Amino acid sequence: MRIAPRPDGRPLVMGVVNVTPDSFSDGGRHADADAAAAHALSLAAQGADVIDIGGESTRPGAAPVDEAEELARVIPVIERVRAQSAIPVSIDTMKPAVARAAAAAGADMWNDVSALRAPGAPETAADLGLPVILMHMRGEPGTMQDTPRYDDAAAEVTAFLLQRAEAATQAGVTRENIWLDPGIGFGKTLAHNLELLRSIPALAAHGFPLCIGVSRKRFIAAIDAGAGEGERLGGSLYAALHAAQHGVAMLRVHDVRETVQALKVRAAILGGP
Repeated sequence: MRIAPRPDGRPLVMGVVNVTPDSFSDGGRHADADAAAAHALSLAAQGADVIDIGGESTRPGAAPVDEAEELARVIPVIERVRAQSAIPVSIDTMKPAVARAAAAAGADMWNDVSALRAPGAPETAADLGLPVILMHMRGEPGTMQDTPRYDDAAAEVTAFLLQRAEAATQAGVTRENIWLDPGIGFGKTLAHNLELLRSIPALAAHGFPLCIGVSRKRFIAAIDAGAGEGERLGGSLYAALHAAQHGVAMLRVHDVRETVQALKVRAAILGGP
């Protein structure tokens, strides 16, 4: 199915459901299928437009998860959510086989932090015909924060994403199904993240819808020293509103209700009396 823009023009809000013991923000809280599905349905009730379900942590330093374990984590959750709600579901995975199984279970979108770099991934995306988010990540989760360097972060990230979009279209993915994500926090320093957030308009100018994940990210604590994972809501909301101002089509967030409220207030102010 198409992940359609909101008729009111506000960015879509993608609610995060981590079915993992070790994700950076909520690891372990929703590690069984019933708890994860209940959380997903709660996020839908709070106003999420899309639910993003992942079974492998991609936090800095995270260890990889094998395919069987990832499938065992995410497929029951997708099935439970799909049985109770028509909300679009995204599968957050780097593995083509997991994406394929998730689509069979009812997933509507593939969110790939490795931008379809796994063997057979572009062909799988084309075969599934789902919208796919191509994200930039320098290295792998286990090593991506080991002294990341760029000569020009915005230019290099943009070039990478456009190259991956071209690889996807060459494999048969339709252009309208391709989303781009600059990967805030994935192999970037604070300076790199800020540069990428400032350069959102230039990336959006290439015509692909953008998805941005800034929720509770460590760069906020780098600005506000000592802010724990539960103390980054203000920074998360400002960064989300900045992204919305510059044309981002979807925001990937943990705090759905607060983000939806902030976007509604922004829309009301901009709409005028």
